[in-house]
Amino acid sequence: MSSILDVAALRAQEYPWMATDPAIYLNAASVGPLPQRTVEVTAEWATMRSRPHQLPFPLMQEAAATARAQFAALVGADADEIALMPNTTYGLNLAARALPLRPGVILTFDGEFPSCVYPFQALGSRGITLDLIPKRDGIPDEDALLEAIGNRSDVVAVVVSWVQFANGFVADLARIGNACRARGIFFIVDGIQGCGVRPIDLHALPVDIFASGAQKWQLSPWGTGFVYVRRELVTALEPHDVGWACMKASVDYTRLTDYEFDFFDDARRFEVVTLAYQDFAAANASTALLLELGVDRIAAHLERLGDRVVQWATSRRDVRLVTPAAPARRAGVLSFAPERLDEMATALKNAQVIHVVREGAIRLSPHSYNTIDEIDRVLALLDQTR
Repeated sequence: MSSILDVAALRAQEYPWMATDPAIYLNAASVGPLPQRTVEVTAEWATMRSRPHQLPFPLMQEAAATARAQFAALVGADADEIALMPNTTYGLNLAARALPLRPGVILTFDGEFPSCVYPFQALGSRGITLDLIPKRDGIPDEDALLEAIGNRSDVVAVVVSWVQFANGFVADLARIGNACRARGIFFIVDGIQGCGVRPIDLHALPVDIFASGAQKWQLSPWGTGFVYVRRELVTALEPHDVGWACMKASVDYTRLTDYEFDFFDDARRFEVVTLAYQDFAAANASTALLLELGVDRIAAHLERLGDRVVQWATSRRDVRLVTPAAPARRAGVLSFAPERLDEMATALKNAQVIHVVREGAIRLSPHSYNTIDEIDRVLALLDQTR
């Protein structure tokens, strides 16, 4: 298998609209466009759902089991460590509520996405506070975080994004996780901005809980995602939310009122309600595509695209590169702060370059379907604003 991604074939098969649509889509960090195969599965399931009697229950169960298995394959875990969730925030709330946290301090970076902040700020009644580690030069200060982990006796957990939503900084999960493990501190990771486009092996990392929504880089419908719970913790955690679907007895619909209070022995114990089977069936098509393409090849492709943006930004005196220049410290998020931000953002909008502005910077987030030619055209357009 070639190490180079065949972008032309991918676009022809999965994104045929890109051949005629004038827009250049560079916003996967917000919403990932559904591949054609996923659109087709969505339509198939919508047809079946319109006549529920023609939708076999075993097919629904298979969709959920496939989702757990494929999400696990995407992150180097096992299916029994994966619970299906509607988004990242649900997984982070599971960490906040189910982990046996003693009174103390949770550390996170200043500038984190709010889902890494609010669920943990809500723990004040349990004697738990959230401390923000200040940024250095606009990006997370990992050294300061490690110093706090090593020197403070009141730290009970650390929560960070694998990839920062606004600046693309990639955290060294092994470094942070090892420091946490050495001090008996829980390590929680928001993985949404890296999952699907950057290789990860959770079994090789000291991560306790890893949550991701699939609607961005995983190119899946809204309302699909997962949480990984380290195997040793699965049965050690008391689920905070409890419903009928997380019990072993729920697999037998003929005896639901036997009321056997017995959780599943795997991560399904955290799946509280009826799943969105239709959406997870569609997500399975997208995840299968990512696995077929190879996350390592997607990552290499994004590195090449990112190199173009980094070289351009660092060549201009009126542009400050916000995303780290080193490939090891960036994924798909590419952010830069021009002096004439409004003018550049307007120029991109008028040219139908789909992007966003986050935290005072223009954020471009290409994916596997974007070409070097598209990036070069965007940068040439920006050069016209000199």
